[in-house]
This record gives sequence, structure tokens and C-alpha cells, in this order.
Amino acid sequence: MSIWAFLGWGWLAMAVLMAGLWYGQYRSRNAGIVDVAWAAGVAVLGVAFAVASDGGDPFRRLLIALMAGLWGLRLAGHLARRVRAEAEDGRYRALRESWGARTQPYMFVFFQIQALWAVMFAVPMLVAAGNPAPGPAWYDWLGVLIWALALGGESLADRQLAAFRRDPANRGQVCQLGLWRYSRHPNYFFEWTHWWAYVAMGLAGPYGWITLAGPAVMLFFLLKITGVPPTEARALESRGEAYRAYQRTTNAFFPGPPRPATRGDGT
Repeated sequence: MSIWAFLGWGWLAMAVLMAGLWYGQYRSRNAGIVDVAWAAGVAVLGVAFAVASDGGDPFRRLLIALMAGLWGLRLAGHLARRVRAEAEDGRYRALRESWGARTQPYMFVFFQIQALWAVMFAVPMLVAAGNPAPGPAWYDWLGVLIWALALGGESLADRQLAAFRRDPANRGQVCQLGLWRYSRHPNYFFEWTHWWAYVAMGLAGPYGWITLAGPAVMLFFLLKITGVPPTEARALESRGEAYRAYQRTTNAFFPGPPRPATRGDGT
């Protein structure tokens, strides 16, 4: 099957799924399910692409299928628990307020864009799985190492934040424990790092340069669109000066040592 056939069938499956989930959010008034579907969709597509790809080394294809599946299972599970336990994410509440009477048709388009993005982010997995070089090669193990560090770091960051939020004494406070001491968004940083695993495993193969689109596009999304900007806006609304002080002492994305607090920071 050609790469275009893979992408076409993948898009069709995701488009149908997102249409059904759009109707679900219409009934529930909670669009957070789209995040769960995106993570699960990328994972399922990645597994399907790796298994069905007939040009790549079988061992590498198996590794990528396992990596994509486990990554998506963890992320989708984490997001699903949050969607069930919390009110609709502030990003989507803001969209509803902005769109007004046009919310549902615009939301349908938004869900379909997520279907396209799911296919787009599965492409690096498809390209890496198509690398025909005999495996396992040293760069396969490098990819596994990057994947393991990224998955472990993102999981740890999510657990640390969840534990902080569960403590009633921390209500209205800013989490600065563990990984959150060195980055305001360590979960996003490790999510971005994860995409370098497929670069390592696929860069040397045919069309390997395409794998670079994974971390490049993810970095743009996280820093400019869906990640840091809306998250920081909501944090400033809810935590005010405490979060501004956190911004002054802690890197936004790439981890680094905290900067000294300035006078008046209250930290």
C-alpha cells in the first residue's frame, strides 16, 4: 500500500470518529473528549502504520508499534481521567463564549481539524517504520532511550501536578515541586521530546527528513497555539501575582535552574 493510501484511510477513520465525538460533546457540553481522541487516534494510526508497512525492517516496525501504542495508551488514559473528573477545559469554554451561536458548526470543523492533525502526527511513525535498514541498529536503541525518558518524564510531571492539586492546602497555589521547579510546563517539554524518538529511528531511511516535522510542528503548537499560551492565560486568571512570580523565576518550556526571586515576588 502506498503512503498516500495509508494516509487516506487513516484520515477517513479519524474523520468518522471525530464526527461521532462532536455529536457526543454536543450532548454533554464537554469538548475535552477531543484531546483523548487525538492521543488515542495518533497511537492507533501509528500502530496500524507500523504493522501494515511492508518496506521497513520487521524488528523496527515492532518497536515503533509498541512505542506508539504505549505512549498513546498512557496519554489518552491520563486525559480521559481528567475529562471525567473535571469540568470542561477552560480552552473550550473560552471558544464557546467567543463563538456564541456559531459554536456547534465551528466545533465540528475544529474536531475535523483534530482528525487531520492526528494523521499528520502519525506520519513520522509511518516514515520511521518504513526504514528498510536491518535492525536493530544503534539508532533504534537511541530512539527507545529517548522514548523511555520522555514517557517517564511526562508521566512523572503529570503525577506530581495531580498530587499537588489533590491537597486542599494547595488551592490557589502554584505547583513548584519536582519537575515543576525547573520548567513551568515539564509535561509539554517531555511530550515534545517524545517525537525525537522517531527522528532517531527514521532519519537514515527513505524520506527520513519528514520525521523532523514531528518535533518541529509539535514545538510550534505547544509554544504558540494549543499548549503554553492558553494554559498560562488561565493560570494568570486563577493565580494572579503568584503565577507572575513563578514566571519570573522559572523557564516556560526548556528545564533549567530556577532564577533568584526578585524583591516583591513573594516567593
